[in-house]
Amino acid sequence: MSKNKVSPLPLLCLVALCSSAGAAEPSVNALKEEIATLKDRLEKLEQLVLQLSTEPAYSSVPLQAEHSALESAAVEPSTAETEPATKHIDIGGALRFNLVYRDDVEDSVGKRGESGLDIFRLNIDGAINNILLSAEYRFYSYMSTLRYGWLGYQFADDSQIQVGISQVPFGLLPYAAHNSWFGLPYYLGLSDDYDMGLKYERQDGPWSSQLAFYKNEELNDSSSAKRYAFDLVRSGDQQNEEINQINARLAYTFGLGSNCETEVGASYETGQVYNTVSKKRGKHRAAALHLDSRCGRWNLQLQGTRYDYDVANPLGVDDSVVRMGAFAGTYDIASDADIWVANLAYNFSSPWKHIDSITCYNDYSRLDKDLSGATDSQINTLGCAIGSGPIFTYLDYIVAKNMPYFGNGSLGHGGNDDWQSRLNINIGYYW
Repeated sequence: MSKNKVSPLPLLCLVALCSSAGAAEPSVNALKEEIATLKDRLEKLEQLVLQLSTEPAYSSVPLQAEHSALESAAVEPSTAETEPATKHIDIGGALRFNLVYRDDVEDSVGKRGESGLDIFRLNIDGAINNILLSAEYRFYSYMSTLRYGWLGYQFADDSQIQVGISQVPFGLLPYAAHNSWFGLPYYLGLSDDYDMGLKYERQDGPWSSQLAFYKNEELNDSSSAKRYAFDLVRSGDQQNEEINQINARLAYTFGLGSNCETEVGASYETGQVYNTVSKKRGKHRAAALHLDSRCGRWNLQLQGTRYDYDVANPLGVDDSVVRMGAFAGTYDIASDADIWVANLAYNFSSPWKHIDSITCYNDYSRLDKDLSGATDSQINTLGCAIGSGPIFTYLDYIVAKNMPYFGNGSLGHGGNDDWQSRLNINIGYYW
């Protein structure tokens, strides 16, 4: 703010005039007294001038009170033209443990179950003005990996662009299941998948649209299966990797803002598959129709998906399957197949003081393979998710036929035609 300064010259002149007015031929003593009086007044005036030149023009009250009391007060240009940055960075995470009983594992049956660390994870989410940040890193007992990590920009219309490792916009979002084990789309790389690229998403009332380009899988190392999301990996005679992928997703929500919202949408994915041995590019495609209805306490999810891989393997390599990998392991899946999803959940009103939420569900998914003579794969999970403050618990009873991680189950050739079960209790603390 500006400061008020008072010049002593007019005041001194005024004092001198007042002091000399009416004095005719003063005596020496009277003149001395007059000079002493003038010196005294001059000292007092100098002190007043010094005080006025050093004190601020306005009192040091809070800015809001100052503006309300002094509406016309001038503001320094630097204060008026520069707004402080809006910044917030949140650090969260989770620690989860598993208690599991597997009827297909002799030692698990003999020990009446097993327990161990599921995951320890760290999350960072935040924004500085319109610049967004989101990342998650996961630690398992056998590996650690980045699940996702991207920088974004929030536009004035609330649409945003994300650069980095982001969730691929395909099918039911954010997940095509309610349980901690997910369903078949996840194990085929078509749900909760993350890749490296550029994504744009927009919400226009009931319309939701997303468009993305992914240069490659998230780690830029298709030889590593130490990853969270399932992708094509180079292992053995299967040396294919995903490149140059385009995703588009469009959905419309009926009854938006009401107690019964139903999202109906379609997703499409197309990309290239590079073979490091033949040095040629093949292609892959996937399309899905999906419905996500949330009416009252009910949630119904339906999805139908068709995918196919047309790879450029060298001679002698089986083209009817491709190799997927994640969680430090690999397995083959049929190159062409249909996936069906039907999930139903109900959110109960909790009758207990310390239980915040109880959601029970039945999630079912099936893989119909184009492989001649192959056994199709199925998985069904009946369970409940219970929330109590920062603690979240899944109680799941899983039955599966010809599924990876269940005996000799396979999503490609071979496998078995028996139903196998697993009781899984997952307890996590979130912050």
